[in-house]
Amino acid sequence: MPDRILFWHRRDLRISDNLGLAAARARSPQVTGVFCLDPHILDRDDVAPARVTYMIGCLAELQRRYAAAGSDLLILQAEPVKGIPQLAQAIGAAAVYWNRGVEPYSRDRDTQVAAALKAAGIEIKTTFWDQLLQAPGSVTTKSDNAPYTVYGPFWKNWMQQPKAEPAPALAAAEGLAAELQEQAQAAGAIALPSAQDLGFVWDAPLLLAPGELAAQQQLEQFCDGDRAITEYDEQRNFPFVEGTSQLSAALKFGAIGIRTVWAAAEAAYNHCRSDETRSNVRTWQQELAWREFYQHVMYFFPELADGPYRQQLKNFPWVNNEDQFQAWCAGRTGYPIVDAAMRQLNEIGWMHNRCRMIVASFLTKDLIINWQWGEKYFMQKLFDGDLSANNGGWQWSASSGMDPKPLRIFNPASQSQKFDPDGEYIRQWVPEIRHLDNAELVTGKIPSAERDRAGYPPPIVDHKTQQALFKAKYQAQKA
Repeated sequence: MPDRILFWHRRDLRISDNLGLAAARARSPQVTGVFCLDPHILDRDDVAPARVTYMIGCLAELQRRYAAAGSDLLILQAEPVKGIPQLAQAIGAAAVYWNRGVEPYSRDRDTQVAAALKAAGIEIKTTFWDQLLQAPGSVTTKSDNAPYTVYGPFWKNWMQQPKAEPAPALAAAEGLAAELQEQAQAAGAIALPSAQDLGFVWDAPLLLAPGELAAQQQLEQFCDGDRAITEYDEQRNFPFVEGTSQLSAALKFGAIGIRTVWAAAEAAYNHCRSDETRSNVRTWQQELAWREFYQHVMYFFPELADGPYRQQLKNFPWVNNEDQFQAWCAGRTGYPIVDAAMRQLNEIGWMHNRCRMIVASFLTKDLIINWQWGEKYFMQKLFDGDLSANNGGWQWSASSGMDPKPLRIFNPASQSQKFDPDGEYIRQWVPEIRHLDNAELVTGKIPSAERDRAGYPPPIVDHKTQQALFKAKYQAQKA
């Protein structure tokens, strides 16, 4: 009689190219999936309704795909340390498998769940680094075998490492008999709730439809369909152009496997006919490496989740003006490119990456507001919000992170002129000033009378003045 295996899904909401799930199926056809709606995550004050909506959509499709493979995906709403062992015992699971995570909470939670399962006499298998192409510790400095704290050398080493092929999809599995279904329900298994049932309301369309199928289609469109990947380096910085993969949420929740993504990128690279197109593909692969870099450093430096990496930023004298922060959140700073980006975030739960850097620089360097305020606001809104990437990006923008040239300050006007020269992005998201000419839009030099007529606010700070103030504070901290 084959063993019953319980596979615990977390950031791997798919049945294809799932390392832990493939290993469980290789051991036994009797594989049952479970996802636990964890109150320690859902009850936080930085959970985005758009993100929960996407996650629930992914789970709904995952249940359908489990059924098509012959098995079941069960849903719990409980603390995992109690719910997972209780369910495993109820269905007679010989072992519980899951993929590993890098974030501090997930690691602490997994340690507790593993201990509870061992105490119940249930085997655990948790050696799978499914969400990464290279496991933490596999890419280290050659001099002292330490984790990298600078991206450039990390990328060079990381790129040289072999990359695994996609894992086989779950197939020909066996579901729970009626009696075990009843026992699972008695142990807490419930019907999948909606996001609204959980208290999260999001009515706007999502940038990417939830689930494995939509993620795979998006990958194919990006890498092979309209060939966006071969123009990526040229187009990725223009927020009005759909020049990015838009796979960030799928990668955050594991609606697509990273080995599948890498294989598609490699195939695109190998089909290129010029050095220029190969360079574009390579740039996208470098972005995938940035994703891994931030996860590796979160694993080795978990304190990043709570504060700055650079010592001089730990007691930085932020101004932290609450009214200015609220203006930034609402897209009412009087700087058109900043306001366009914040309104995009508020309306669709996503923001173009170039704009993420612009608004983060503006919050920290122009308003001199603690980057953690912005980091949290992003997590409250982003449907692709990911601790490692979001934290890494904010620390980079705030000059508090792992950047060999930390003092970077973006000028909103020059960013607009370079990346939205015709004001198309600004016109889309700040419609009250769309009638203005390009020069006024992209520079933000709008006559007061025009601002008054449009109901658009004057700049809340002067960029040149604030830039000098931030630099003075920064240099004083170094002394």
